[in-house]
Amino acid sequence: MALKIKLPRPRSASGKRQPVSRKVWQIAGIAAAFVLLFFFAIFGFYYHRYKNIVDERMNKPLFENTAKIYAAPREVRPGQKLTVAFLAEELHEAGYSVEGRSPASPMGTYSLTDNSITVHPGPQSYHEENGDSATILVSRGSVKEIDGDNKQQLDAYEMEPLLITALSDQNRAKRRLVTYGELPKYLVPAVTSIEDRRFFQHGGVDYVRLAGAMLADLRSRRYREGGSTLTMQLARGFFLTPQKHVKRKLIEVLITFQLEHRFTKQQIFQMYANEIPLGQRGSFAINGFGEAARAYFDKDISQLNLPECALLAGMIQSPSRLNPYRHPTRAIERRNLVLDTMVETGDITRAQADIAKGAPLNLASQSIDANQAPYFVDLVRDQLNQRLGENDWNREGLRIYTSLDPQLESAATEAIDESIKKVDELILKRHTRKLKNGTVEQIGGPVTYPQVALIALNPHTGQVLALVGGRNYGMSQYNHAVAHRPTGSIFKPFVFAAAFNSSIAGAQLTGDGGQSAIFTPVTMLNDEQTTFNFGNDQEYTPKNFKNEYSDQLTARDALILSRNNATISLAQMVGFDNVASLARDAGIKSARATPSVAIGSYDATPLEMAGAYTVFANGGVRMDPQMLASIRTSKGDPLYDYAPNAKPVLDPRAAFLTLSLMEDVMNTRHGTAAGVRSQYDFRAPAAGKTGTSHDAWFAGFTSNLLCIVWVGNDDYSDIKLQGAQAALPIWAEFMKRAVKLPQYSDTKDFDPPGGVTLVNLDQQTNLLADASCPDDYTAAFLDGTQPTDTCDHANGDQRNIFQKIFGIGQKPATPPAQTTQAAPQQSAQPVQTAPAQQPANAANNNAQDQNQPKKKKRGFFSKLFGVGKNDDKKQPDNTQPQ
Repeated sequence: MALKIKLPRPRSASGKRQPVSRKVWQIAGIAAAFVLLFFFAIFGFYYHRYKNIVDERMNKPLFENTAKIYAAPREVRPGQKLTVAFLAEELHEAGYSVEGRSPASPMGTYSLTDNSITVHPGPQSYHEENGDSATILVSRGSVKEIDGDNKQQLDAYEMEPLLITALSDQNRAKRRLVTYGELPKYLVPAVTSIEDRRFFQHGGVDYVRLAGAMLADLRSRRYREGGSTLTMQLARGFFLTPQKHVKRKLIEVLITFQLEHRFTKQQIFQMYANEIPLGQRGSFAINGFGEAARAYFDKDISQLNLPECALLAGMIQSPSRLNPYRHPTRAIERRNLVLDTMVETGDITRAQADIAKGAPLNLASQSIDANQAPYFVDLVRDQLNQRLGENDWNREGLRIYTSLDPQLESAATEAIDESIKKVDELILKRHTRKLKNGTVEQIGGPVTYPQVALIALNPHTGQVLALVGGRNYGMSQYNHAVAHRPTGSIFKPFVFAAAFNSSIAGAQLTGDGGQSAIFTPVTMLNDEQTTFNFGNDQEYTPKNFKNEYSDQLTARDALILSRNNATISLAQMVGFDNVASLARDAGIKSARATPSVAIGSYDATPLEMAGAYTVFANGGVRMDPQMLASIRTSKGDPLYDYAPNAKPVLDPRAAFLTLSLMEDVMNTRHGTAAGVRSQYDFRAPAAGKTGTSHDAWFAGFTSNLLCIVWVGNDDYSDIKLQGAQAALPIWAEFMKRAVKLPQYSDTKDFDPPGGVTLVNLDQQTNLLADASCPDDYTAAFLDGTQPTDTCDHANGDQRNIFQKIFGIGQKPATPPAQTTQAAPQQSAQPVQTAPAQQPANAANNNAQDQNQPKKKKRGFFSKLFGVGKNDDKKQPDNTQPQ
């Protein structure tokens, strides 16, 4: 135990204490002076030390000037449904200011009337200094005309691209820098009322609060560090580690003095507003009120109202515990507390507070995909790293202009969110069964819900307009848009394209019987189960879906029904090496010359398949998928501009002939993609192909938009759903939303190039249809290869219409034995006779007839008025997974 010794004061003879002598006081004063001198020396040392630290930090940008990602410019055209107010809001969001207001925005200015808006790009505009101005005239909600600088009428005008997001720094934090003048009216009083009421009066430290907080910390030994002012919070965030101890509080005070000495209160609050952490969104930290306004309310910070300002101010205390998405009740209680403190400080009235307390949260959608296109942005970052080096470029504040269409990205996200739920229901149904007592039990182990990818691009430029790489970026940042997966039957059109290309080059296909013919949509293909030999005595025996086979069927039906054996038979006749070579030229680099290549056994990414399909949608010319348009400095000066990269792959006629078959996949009642029309009611002209391997695919396009959808499991297990069940619904939902947008609404029919003829053929005989054969379809042929006989030709049914109506005369028992086809005009090869052709569904019908009773013949009146018509001519409704 320590002993305390108390020295008695000297006493007088009477026993009274004597007053302390002057000498003692002098000694005490000298000691106190030494203590003060020591204190000031220590304080001066640390003040000077941290002054240097602050100087060093302040010589660098306070915040990483990260690159900014911009969308593609909106193209305004006459006839689009747009309003002056909408265009003005978009220009305001892009950074333009109203003409005449000071200071003028370097991005540009605009002026407007009730029915027009005039745009003047500024020196930092995407259109660069002295960019073309334009006046957009609007009448009854639609663009009437667009006038240029010289009053000349323009066909279109590009608006200023909108900011998608700022790239994150190395810690995966995002922020949108704001100035003090951009802060909304109620944000500053909301923050100061709850965090630091005397912020604008004190010198950086509230000594009473600080002393009380330090005493509480010492007693509890928990170092809660209460009593910090806004300046102290800023000092902590900029200069100190997260470790909590008394020494750090003293250092915090020293740095606070430095900040208060160097900056005004407005400047300090601006730094605070850009630094403060406000939660997490997906895998990114939300830093600053500018990013928080966009993350929680999908608003520019200047648009925040009173309850929204109070909510953000309240979240400062504990962003995770007060997250309004996860804990809405807590968030509202904290918001209302902030409103009460604002009443106490006189910043708002009690009536304003009561109204604000009754306001709902009005949060933005939790999905970050639509607003910030995170998978797209991640790919842009990867491309920038490849082209500009690793991370240094991100600190230069570059402006990265991309191909993204924000409206289409939103449509893609919404379509996935809506349709994937139905896919999940199908998956869950496969893992449950209903018991006799009415309860449902799970079977087959844990349920795995699939992932998804969607890519939409302009098939004529290769610009990637929308890209979603997963069902939820916050849950998984793995980008399935660039994941290699077996392509399944969406590869099959390349087999048919190779056959058409060979025919144009003059090559003839040789079948099993040794006969040669020019390839056409009605060329007969063997669809029997076959063992194919290749390589060094290797064998491959594929199967059709549900083991459905035909002896022979037309090439058109082979693709419509997605028959595996028929497609491989065609690839064998064309040459597996020719098929693989075409695929590699189109961008499917893994394709090899084996039988399985024909049915998509080799892998490719959804993004690669989108690029490959431009061959069909763009007249045989492949367009590389392109995401970057321009890279510019922070002031808008161009550094790099990127042009589309085109590569001719197919003859335009071969591309169209293949496209025509893919139209039939959708438009024919028994096609694997018939659901696009019948079930999902998508009516725009389009072509496409389903695909199923372990995954589900759908690839399709209109005249101005191409979209690929993939659905599958991360562990490569079989999704056990057909492409028509899992991928097609997402494609159809997306395309229905897309064609409602002005920029994609003008879809057109696909026009055949020169050298291609469209003819109507009879369904039953595949000969030219006439009035006696009303059940017909349209097919595309190389000039000179189309059938020349009609369906009632002498080799067919010789009866006239009157005889057919009344059932008089002899009807042939078999269809024509052979059809002569002329060689294409471009070929120097001699004309040869095609192999014997059968009706499109002869094999299927024969197989069915063996198991079905004979149907009764129709009577006279039935034939006369068409009642009791049998379905012999209709092709079977075989739903294939491919």
